[in-house]
Amino acid sequence: MSDDRMRGDKLLCQVFKSARKEQMYLYVDKRQGLEEVPEALLEQFGRPLPAMTLILTPERTLGRARAKDVMAAIRDKGYYLQMPPAKEDYLLDLYRTPTEARY
Repeated sequence: MSDDRMRGDKLLCQVFKSARKEQMYLYVDKRQGLEEVPEALLEQFGRPLPAMTLILTPERTLGRARAKDVMAAIRDKGYYLQMPPAKEDYLLDLYRTPTEARY
């Protein structure tokens, strides 16, 4: 991407959430939309559901990613994919362990 507007310290970003995978998000330049996202990724992602539009700056605080990393990925690849957080093994074990009701 060589658009001069993307070289500054601000980026108008559109965020989509996955219809298939909880807590999976796709960040793109709002002007480009999804046109730079590979078709194979979109097939795995499922139908992109608009979540929010925001202005990214390198200093902006995001929940699970550094804004400057998101901006760099969008500039280089045309998108940033935020994967769901890894589930801790012990939490899965707790889920699988049967519990007794005690009264």
